[in-house]
Amino acid sequence: MKAPQTIRRAALAVVVTTLFGCGSATVGGGGSPARAKWVSPIFATPEGGQLRTTIYYGPWQCSAAFLSRCESKCAAQGYQLMGCMWLADIKGDWQGRFLLMPAEAGGRMAITHCCCDYPTVADPESLRKVWSRSRIRFREEWAKELGTWPNTAGRAWPGHHLRDFLHGGDPTAPGNVLPVPDDVHTTINTEYPACYAPGGKWLTPGPERPYAD
Repeated sequence: MKAPQTIRRAALAVVVTTLFGCGSATVGGGGSPARAKWVSPIFATPEGGQLRTTIYYGPWQCSAAFLSRCESKCAAQGYQLMGCMWLADIKGDWQGRFLLMPAEAGGRMAITHCCCDYPTVADPESLRKVWSRSRIRFREEWAKELGTWPNTAGRAWPGHHLRDFLHGGDPTAPGNVLPVPDDVHTTINTEYPACYAPGGKWLTPGPERPYAD
């Protein structure tokens, strides 16, 4: 039987498994607090429920399972895995009604990036210009599913491209863009070259639960 749309969203289709592609459901656990955390305002879903989105930010070393998944992904495209970065977790908490009774649901999605040995592109700045022209509309579409695009004092957070422009990342693909605070964005960008380099720490497995709520 086809699941009702309410349950699809409640079970974190709203946090969109397809939105960020490379990842898997996770559970918050041990470790230090996340590097940063964003909590959306509660907003209404089309089915009449309410959703709150929380994003926990790393980056962390990928678990052994995520590394294995990335290795398979790279190999399927004809590339070698150089590293894997666990960038963030998106958590969704839904409240509403199902079969005329109060209901709650939720879950988490790990946002990871597989650093395959992709060839670099000759003109990454041309891709950056495409993003610059499209980012306002992109933020508006993102907000329809996950809440208002995060900002600090009215200044929108940067959109981080999981597959970066130097390695041919799509500037406007929903599965390739994640809002991150400025300091986290700087950290991630600083670590990306090491993720694509051979033998670095990003090829070493990390814990299955790297942060605490």
